[in-house]
Amino acid sequence: MCKRMCKRIYKLIKKYDSIVIARHVGPDPDALGSQMALKDSILATFPNKKVYAIGSPASRFKYLGGLDSVDEEVMSKSLLIVTDTPNKKRVDGYMDAAYSIKIDHHPYVEKFCDIEWIDDTSCSASQMVMELIFNTGLVLNKKVAEKLYIGVIADTNRFLFSYTSSKTFELVSRLIRESGIDFTSLYENLYMRPLKEVKFEGFIANNLSITENGFAYLKVTQDLLDQFGVDAATAGNMVNNFNFIDDFIAWGMFSIDKGNGDTIRGSIRSRGPVINTVCEEFGGGGHKLASGVRLKDFDQVDLIIDALDKACLEYNSK
Repeated sequence: MCKRMCKRIYKLIKKYDSIVIARHVGPDPDALGSQMALKDSILATFPNKKVYAIGSPASRFKYLGGLDSVDEEVMSKSLLIVTDTPNKKRVDGYMDAAYSIKIDHHPYVEKFCDIEWIDDTSCSASQMVMELIFNTGLVLNKKVAEKLYIGVIADTNRFLFSYTSSKTFELVSRLIRESGIDFTSLYENLYMRPLKEVKFEGFIANNLSITENGFAYLKVTQDLLDQFGVDAATAGNMVNNFNFIDDFIAWGMFSIDKGNGDTIRGSIRSRGPVINTVCEEFGGGGHKLASGVRLKDFDQVDLIIDALDKACLEYNSK
């Protein structure tokens, strides 16, 4: 199935002279890594094609490459490839294209592309792009390999999460062997951070609220972001730093995001309760134990906190 799908996607990449690659709003390193690596690989293979990577920039991950913008006219003549995004609502910059492909590792939410390659056993969209390259004539070079490695590392938290498989290790081993990347040097960009973020993390640890059933959370206002000089993405990404605290079983950061219409960015993680179905009720989604959501205001935050607390209660009652 995978090889057939890869060859089908490759034929379409060969066919179109203009290709647009998109991913979800509020991008993480896997979304950006898969997007930018695919762009670089296509350009290395077909230098005469026009390839655009679209979406709002994320300053924290600018080392993964610059982003492009396209208009409706360009999109209407292009092949659109969407990585790491299960539903149309979460695509950053979606417009109707001549033809569209989804490459995603989240559980199925809805069909919005002409071809949909979904593998929820894959650890990351970057792993799937890796498979696409290994099964077709797409070029793997050092620049491509570095972005894919960062995407895999970020989404597995250095191979820590349960959806890391033997296949992941096999593909990453081949990636390192064939590209010759110095993978240890890549961790610096991914994990280096300013002191203000460390201080903000300390504030979070000291101010988490915990419900009776074991859901921990923090509401991050603009005043709080200004106080520490950080943005909504910083707060959201810190959710992974609280994996091993035995006082709660699920947790989330809910941050005001001025760059996206004063919406609330919610990043939620779990060590047991299923959270993606809760997020889907509020227009978000993701994995069973790692999900995200965009909310209108803090009143909605209170509603999702109640729903997540009930999920913890159900889990504890089993």
